[in-house]
Amino acid sequence: MNIQNTAAKARITAIGTYVPERRLTNFELEQMVDTSDEWIVQRTGIRERRIAGPDEYTSDLCVAAVKDLTERYGKSVADVDFIIAATTTPDYPFPSVSSQVQARCGIEQAGAIDISAACAGFTYGLHLASGLIASGLHKKILVIGGETLSKVTDYHDRTTCILFGDGAGAVLVERDEEVSGFLAAHVGSKGEGGVHLYRSGLSKQMGEKELAGNGCIVQNGREVYRWATTTVPVGMRQVMEKSSLQLSDVDWFIPHSANLRMVESICEKSGFPMEQALYSMELYGNTSSASIPLALDKGLKDGKVKTGDVLLLYGFGGGLVHAGLLLRWTI
Repeated sequence: MNIQNTAAKARITAIGTYVPERRLTNFELEQMVDTSDEWIVQRTGIRERRIAGPDEYTSDLCVAAVKDLTERYGKSVADVDFIIAATTTPDYPFPSVSSQVQARCGIEQAGAIDISAACAGFTYGLHLASGLIASGLHKKILVIGGETLSKVTDYHDRTTCILFGDGAGAVLVERDEEVSGFLAAHVGSKGEGGVHLYRSGLSKQMGEKELAGNGCIVQNGREVYRWATTTVPVGMRQVMEKSSLQLSDVDWFIPHSANLRMVESICEKSGFPMEQALYSMELYGNTSSASIPLALDKGLKDGKVKTGDVLLLYGFGGGLVHAGLLLRWTI
């Protein structure tokens, strides 16, 4: 499905991020499973990841990201009227992470929902926020991507435990009568591919497949890689077709930071320069819904992303689902 958003008068006005203090390096993983720093870096580009403490959960990371946002930009969230939290690792099945953020951040009157779109969660959340504001239903929305994937990672499985880390990122999306930061979008899903990336839950069966994992992440990395490197370049072109811009007009490409080799392949197949891609996996690992805001914020702090830049965000992951957004950075 292709969706054009050029009339939406909504824009991002602030961003904040948070990662836990504890670092889990590749050298530590060498002591836990049959792997090596060289093997991990060569295949994934990951050198370390952050790990939440035993009593630190997704809502804690999300609240900390919102606090970072308010402190850096001098923004109040008291008048936020809707909260969207993207996560696959909520503290509880319910109440939602978004409701906990609402209470702990002192937001009096706000709708609150969690969305489950795995590593595409943040881009899906932004897409929903821009639509809600463009419709006139809401004026100020918090969109948060937060994960504590370490709590659902099997540290005996060397194919997955080397990948995942914890973190959170939050942005404010506000109504603006003059400026629209949302330019175009493309979203999609391939539900039959869900068997290649999942966490088992109430059902132990998906179609004809008996599920494994005991509540931990299970991934067929080869199949997910094949799907992502085929689907995302096509999706990038479809986003651009719904805008008045060309791929060459994009200043920065910010894909989900799943794996550096995957990002390199997507850039090669789409014809986008790898040197204009921003990613966060080197120091944070694969943080699912938090990876794009972490990469964006790093780009800002490094002085790369500037006001007026055109950004192409693309999330993809378990579902299988994907979502691309073309934005103009207006802060």
